Amino acid sequence: MTDDFVLDVSRIREQVRQKMDAGPVTGTYGHRTDRVIEVLNDVVATEVVCWLRYTRHAICATGIDRAQVTAEFTEHAKEEMHHALRAAERISQLGGSPDFDPAKLAERSHTDYTTPPDSDLTTMLRDNLEAERIVISTYQEIIRWLGDGDPTTRRLMESILEEEEEHADDLVDLLGI
Repeated sequence: MTDDFVLDVSRIREQVRQKMDAGPVTGTYGHRTDRVIEVLNDVVATEVVCWLRYTRHAICATGIDRAQVTAEFTEHAKEEMHHALRAAERISQLGGSPDFDPAKLAERSHTDYTTPPDSDLTTMLRDNLEAERIVISTYQEIIRWLGDGDPTTRRLMESILEEEEEHADDLVDLLGI
C-alpha cells in the first residue's frame, strides 16, 4: 500500500488569500453553501415549530400528571429553541441569513404544530413523539447527505439528533409504551 497523500500548503495559501471574504468557507468545502443554508433554514423552521408546540403544550396541559409532563415539555422546548439558534448561527457562518419569517415557518417545518384539547395529555405526548420521530428520520438523512463534505454542519446535526433521540425516549417513558 502506498501513501500518496501530499499537502500542497503553498497552493492552499494562495487559494485562501484570493477569497478572504468567504470566511470559513474555503475551496475544500464539499457542498454548495446555498443548498446547505436552505436545508439548515428548514431545520431552523422545524426547531421553532417544535419549540412553539412544546411551549403551548406545557402551558395548556392539565390533569393529574400535569406537573411531570409540563416539566418535560418545558425542558424540551428550551432545547428545541437552542437547536434553532445553533442552526441559525451555522447559517450565518456559511454566509447566509437565518430565516425566522413567521409566515413561512410552518410551511418549511418538517413537523406540524398541533393543538389537541388541553386536557388530553396523551395526545400531546403522542403528537410530540411523532414529531421527534420525524425529526430523527429527517436529521439522519441530512447527516448522511452532508457526509464528509461539511463535517462541521454534520457534527452540529449529530449533536442535535442526539438530543432529539433523548426527547423521544423521554416521551416513550411518559407514555408508558
